[in-house]
Parts: sequence; structure tokens; C-alpha cells
Amino acid sequence: MRVIGVGIDIVDLDTFRARLDDGLIEELFMPEEVKYCSGRARPWESYAARFAAKEATFKALSAGLSHGLRWKHVEILKDESGAVTVRLTDKALQQAQEKEVKEIHLSVSHTKLNAIAVVVMEG
Repeated sequence: MRVIGVGIDIVDLDTFRARLDDGLIEELFMPEEVKYCSGRARPWESYAARFAAKEATFKALSAGLSHGLRWKHVEILKDESGAVTVRLTDKALQQAQEKEVKEIHLSVSHTKLNAIAVVVMEG
């Protein structure tokens, strides 16, 4: 396989937490993401990590909001092993198919200050 795209994003947790409200949650996140994040002791950290993962995914696709992608076209989930995964729909899935993406690798992490995500797409 060959690397098709790489994306990275970092989010300042204090800034993100200050902006995080029900309207922003509704705009950015799918129900399964909300269920997971809202159940955490510090939900803003999980929301920020997922937001960073969505941004990193856009970057790996070399596309974004101006290309018709929307935040909910990228969903960040946990698989059975506990690893985070990316599920693409709508325009994001279309972009990935056009670029012949076969596999998406995602890593997320956060500290008390920042959340970070890295996405590598292979085809």
C-alpha cells in the first residue's frame, strides 16, 4: 500500500472548553460520539480529541468545509479493542473513494493542555 494522505491537528483544551456548548456539540458530533464523550469525567477532553481527529481527517483528505465536507461526515468511534477508528460518510466517503483510500489509521491523545490527532490514509 502507499500513503495517500497524512493529517495532524492539535486543540487547546481551555479554548475548546470555553466554546463547547450544546449548539457546538450538535453541529460537530454524531450521537455515538456524544454518548461516549458525555459519559467521561472530563468530557471536553474527549470532544476535543474527536474534533482534532476530524480536522486531521480533513487534512489527510486534502479537503474540508469549502469542499462540501461537514463535521458529521467524519465519525470517531471506538472499536471492540478500545482503539479509535474513523467512519466516513457522504462527501468525506466520496473523497476517500476518489483518492482510492483503503485503510485509515488514527491515533489520538490528550494532556491537561492539548488534544492531538494524527491520521494516515493508505491506498
